[in-house]
Amino acid sequence: MSDPLIRRTEDIEYDPVDAADGLEKGVLIGEENGGGNLAIRRFTFAPGGNVPKHTNEIEHEQYVLAGQYTVGIEGDEYDVEAGDSLHIPAGAVHWYRNDGDEPGAFLCAVPTGDDEITLQG
Repeated sequence: MSDPLIRRTEDIEYDPVDAADGLEKGVLIGEENGGGNLAIRRFTFAPGGNVPKHTNEIEHEQYVLAGQYTVGIEGDEYDVEAGDSLHIPAGAVHWYRNDGDEPGAFLCAVPTGDDEITLQG
């Protein structure tokens, strides 16, 4: 069993995601700070931002906190907004685009451990 863990807003550092334009990631809870079997990350998504087509070895679940943006999953496009939830299966080709004037934000929960991200041509 892992130990209880509380992390405060001021403890979270956000870093740009290298392969994306306008996307920043903060790890709320993860292996590196004492989390258990899941990692929870918070992403902010700037207006005009774009995340290219890619795959992840692991599945991930997302909850949209703010804004409206488009998510492509396996060739289908979905317009999502605050309050929507997504499941992206392991290995699914997916991408994101924020065509709006407002920033977006979402939580992403993933299993801990290694994840290989592969950009798609």
